[in-house]
Amino acid sequence: MTEGYPDQWEADVVLSDGGTAHLRPIRSEDADLLRVFYARLSPETIYYRFFSPRPYLTDREVEHFTGVDYDRRVALIATIGEEMVAVVRYDMLSDRPETAEVAFLVEDAHQGRGLGAVLLEHIAAAARERGVRRFVASVLPDNRRMTRVFREAGYRAEQRFEEGVIELVLDLEPTETSVEVMAAREHRAESRSIQRLLFPSSVAVVGASRAEHSVGQTVLRNLLSGDFTGPVYPVHPTATAVAGVRAYPSVLDIPDDVDLAVVAVRADAVREVVEQCAGKGVRGLVVVSSGFGETGPEGRADQEELVRLARAYGMRVVGPNCLGIANTDPDVRLNATLAPTMPGRGPVGFFSQSGALGIAILQRTAERGLGLSTFVSAGNRADVSGNDLMQYWEEDPATKAVLLYLESLGNPRKFARLARRLGRRKPIVAVKSGRSTQGVPIGHAARALTLPDHAVSALFQQAGLIRVEDLAELFDVAQLLAYQPLPSGDRIAIIDNSDSLGLLAQDAAAALGLEVRPRVDLGPRADADDYEAALAGALADDSVDAIVALFTPPTIGGYDLRVPEKILRLAAEGRKPIVATYLGSEGMPADLRITGPDGTAAEGSVPSYAAPEDAVRALAYVVRYAQWRRTPAGRVPELEGIDRRRARALVEGWLGAGDPVRATPQQAAELLGCYGIEVSGDAAGGGVPTRVVTMEDPSFGAVVSFGLADETAALLDDRAYRLGPLTDVEAAELIRAIRTAPLLLGHRGAEPVDVAALEELLLRVSRLGYDLPEVARLELNPVMADVSGVAVRGVALSLARPLGPRTELAPRRLRQF
Repeated sequence: MTEGYPDQWEADVVLSDGGTAHLRPIRSEDADLLRVFYARLSPETIYYRFFSPRPYLTDREVEHFTGVDYDRRVALIATIGEEMVAVVRYDMLSDRPETAEVAFLVEDAHQGRGLGAVLLEHIAAAARERGVRRFVASVLPDNRRMTRVFREAGYRAEQRFEEGVIELVLDLEPTETSVEVMAAREHRAESRSIQRLLFPSSVAVVGASRAEHSVGQTVLRNLLSGDFTGPVYPVHPTATAVAGVRAYPSVLDIPDDVDLAVVAVRADAVREVVEQCAGKGVRGLVVVSSGFGETGPEGRADQEELVRLARAYGMRVVGPNCLGIANTDPDVRLNATLAPTMPGRGPVGFFSQSGALGIAILQRTAERGLGLSTFVSAGNRADVSGNDLMQYWEEDPATKAVLLYLESLGNPRKFARLARRLGRRKPIVAVKSGRSTQGVPIGHAARALTLPDHAVSALFQQAGLIRVEDLAELFDVAQLLAYQPLPSGDRIAIIDNSDSLGLLAQDAAAALGLEVRPRVDLGPRADADDYEAALAGALADDSVDAIVALFTPPTIGGYDLRVPEKILRLAAEGRKPIVATYLGSEGMPADLRITGPDGTAAEGSVPSYAAPEDAVRALAYVVRYAQWRRTPAGRVPELEGIDRRRARALVEGWLGAGDPVRATPQQAAELLGCYGIEVSGDAAGGGVPTRVVTMEDPSFGAVVSFGLADETAALLDDRAYRLGPLTDVEAAELIRAIRTAPLLLGHRGAEPVDVAALEELLLRVSRLGYDLPEVARLELNPVMADVSGVAVRGVALSLARPLGPRTELAPRRLRQF
């Protein structure tokens, strides 16, 4: 390795078409790689780079371009497989401080894939790390593609035209626009990479054994019985046919193109298969093989090598040790899974990390009559994760709601950011296992969470995610979201023919914070006409937001068979959600189902629950989500009296060589002063003692917590949590989220404290924690709040170097190992 080589700049990236590439700093031993790359460039591309014809590079030029110092002269290259396909470099200018000249070269065959944009993100991050503040780029007017890369990056830019050349000057300080541009490009690229997996035109099953019930043959038969619309190619070293389909000795022997390969061979044979898929130009892998990270350190190393190799050749990986993927779109009909049962077409996208549990999940989904749009089981989640799927589902018109079964979070901060954005358009329902341990399954490429589980739940709630307790609740909520509209409020009407059932529903609603309108008990002899009148009245009542319809057969005699018909018709005509407990049925019973083209439930179908408490609980989850969605997201306000530059200089000075530092009270007060926060050590004065903390969590980044500063609050762990930086809405919510909030808001006639001052303090503290990830922990305790304002009486500050830049500010990259 070249001396001083900055390996932290290496990254796997997703390109705009969904393929992948590897970025790394150039090395002196890349001379031959550079010559071969240059020989493939067109004369036009060379002219745009050097402003003159240059058919080849001299040895001196090659030495200059590869001989960098990773400080004043830096170059990054993009490789796909063994080939170099692009390069970007900067050279510091001696006559312009903190300024470097930047230039690109992208191979013609790979232009238009977003390489220029992603290279600019990474070279800009490397330059900032080396103290460069501005890039200068000289571009010919005809080179519109490169000009567009610079202009659309979102940085502050200046332009001038001299002697037939456009000179662009880019300020490399990240802006709100540049961060948004990176996020939008990341979204499109990752969404496209998942689309390539879910919409293959052909599939190869590698390891398609002739043995009945083997993994390979099971996947092959499921593809065939699912009526996949493209060709399926079994791969077997000796067999001429598997399951009646012609087989091939290797992927390379298949005469036609292969989009997706399902790999079902022994773990020690997977590498060879991946190399063959790379040579064939396969675009995605589903590795159902086990024997990787779940087996221990040696298996984890093999798993990491599998992903590195696949990404290097442009492929994303689902798995290993996974159940597979499915897409019910009639134009694809892909069932590349081990599951014997596949639900019908529907509006729900499902992501599961557990392969073993995936079969039971799909079986339960089908039993409930819940239709799926797509299904992905990620297994060890070595590459493709729930974050990738959320990127895809956000734009997928076939997906109305998203279900997640999570055992770990690879990038929790990104997860929260994506969930918040997706949740504004489509509901997300999640089960997160490991509540008691916050641990990570041995095969997963993720770190354990350090926050307590209730804090994780609070951060999920901030992002609008519906976190349920178990799989039963997951399906309960999903069947309501999939087929009924969202409620406009928390006022519910209960209509029943059994006083006992009605009272159970009413008690459950009250316990869950729902407002129950006067209950309508129709009595045991109620017929279809009675239900029709009661439902019509509730639908027309402006004081009702949702309806719970309970129907059980009478103890003696039959019942009116027209009841479900009336419920279904009125539900389809109304604009309020209706849930039912109909004859104890669970799921989407045929009597309450509007049938889609393939016989599955369609929009307007009424979900049924085995017990009234289940129906009300599902409705309560959805009511809270709908309320979150109606609440404005708020904005991160611009606060006066903030000196970020001075705060940054103070932190850098105190950290010095990088060892963790516990600041003195005077240092802490000085840093707080940079954010307009005054510390008063005077213990005099009254008020309600509160406690404000911001900490740099290794998984979530800047996290702010708030609570009262007394022993009772500590004993009850009455703390509320939010991700920073807070919006004005979130600061107000944080104060009101603790159970002891009434003591601040005027409990039993007491005068409320100055809540506005407390909110402003939270905004300033959260901004400090977000701006300075070196602030490992900052605790203000106590903060005395009274009618006249707030006073910070005590402060403790710890500083440490963070593990890396926050994901929203760092250049786009796939998760590293």
